[in-house]
Amino acid sequence: MDQNLVLIGYAVPLLLGLVLISPMSQSLVSSLVERQPRLAHERRRHMLGLNLVALTGFVVSVHTLWITNKISEGGNVCSSATVFSCDDVLGNAAYNTDPFFGISWGLIGMFAFGALLFITNSVSKEPDALWAESYLKYGKYMTGGGMLVIALLVSYEVQMGKICQFCTMAHIANVVCLAGFWKAGKMHDEGRWNDELTENSPFWKNKQED
Repeated sequence: MDQNLVLIGYAVPLLLGLVLISPMSQSLVSSLVERQPRLAHERRRHMLGLNLVALTGFVVSVHTLWITNKISEGGNVCSSATVFSCDDVLGNAAYNTDPFFGISWGLIGMFAFGALLFITNSVSKEPDALWAESYLKYGKYMTGGGMLVIALLVSYEVQMGKICQFCTMAHIANVVCLAGFWKAGKMHDEGRWNDELTENSPFWKNKQED
């Protein structure tokens, strides 16, 4: 299978999740609110977007681990003479594991995004729980720490002169999750966390007419 098509397949839910946590989500779902009234609430849209992004990061991490194992068996997945070559990056024994425990970066990404997915799902299901705000902070701290890992991995790519497309997709997912957790915490602090529509919501007028 063409790995570029796989990459595009991962990009779709990532972009959708990004849109859902951005201000554009209101205009995106305006035509869907009648069928899915839950989407009228900012928090529900936001957490749906975070779930999509965290899930994409997890799946991409699984894919990078698969590529690493495939290369170790002598196979080729996405080798290229251009700067974009995940084989050259993930197949480099000097850089494809963490420097402390020798664990594959793909496996680390799986655990990290798996934990983020647990947080996003838990908060989505019980947004008013006493621990929900703490979970959002944990997610923000985890993705904030992930930025240091991204900086390290990018430095490896600079040294190799190659870019791993799938690794970059996982990096973007981490950045989007960081922004999402930060915004969720801000929504919680500003009182925009509950399910009640406010007069500032574009769906307020429709609710009043009902």
